This record gives sequence, structure tokens and C-alpha cells, in this order.
Amino acid sequence: MSNFTLLLTFIGMGLITFSQRLSFIALADKLTLPPLLRRGLKYVPTAVLTAIFAPDMFMPSGRFDLTLSNAHLIAGLAAILTAWLTKNVLLTMLIGMAVLWSWPYLLN
Repeated sequence: MSNFTLLLTFIGMGLITFSQRLSFIALADKLTLPPLLRRGLKYVPTAVLTAIFAPDMFMPSGRFDLTLSNAHLIAGLAAILTAWLTKNVLLTMLIGMAVLWSWPYLLN
């Protein structure tokens, strides 16, 4: 595949993606979503966030790992607990990263 064909492919894919996203913004005033769909859309950010962090938390090396040596699991649990108790995003990230980086040293 030539560089020009590759460039046209990227531009075309970008335009299609942009058009899809713009259509929801442009048509937002004209569409009336059913109440059930509106209620369901409320949970999309939580579902997406869970889909991003859960595989890395439970399977950091590609295998299911629920042991104390799994620093990702311990750091994730510490971050979840911090978020629940404080509702502070910055503190949650700091605690999670601190536990992730220090946990292997604490086990030795």
C-alpha cells in the first residue's frame, strides 16, 4: 500500500468518525429519546471506565490473579476505597499510584 493510499484511508476514517460524532450533537435538539434509553445512558461512563480498568486489575499478566502479589488489584482496591470515602479524584489517583508503585517493595 502506498503512502498516499494510506493517507487517504486515514483521512477517510477520520471524516467518518467525525461525522458520526457530529451527528449526535447536531441532531440532539431534534431527537427525543425514550425515558428507558435516557436512564440507560446514565450508566455508560461507569461501564466504559470499568471495561478499561478491570482487565488490567484482575489480569495484569494475562492470567486471572487474585493474590496479594497482584499490585494492580491492591492498588485498584485502594483507589476504589479512597474514591468512595473522599470523593476526591486527585487523591484517588495519587493513592492508587502510590500503592501500585510501593506494593512490590512492601511485600519484600
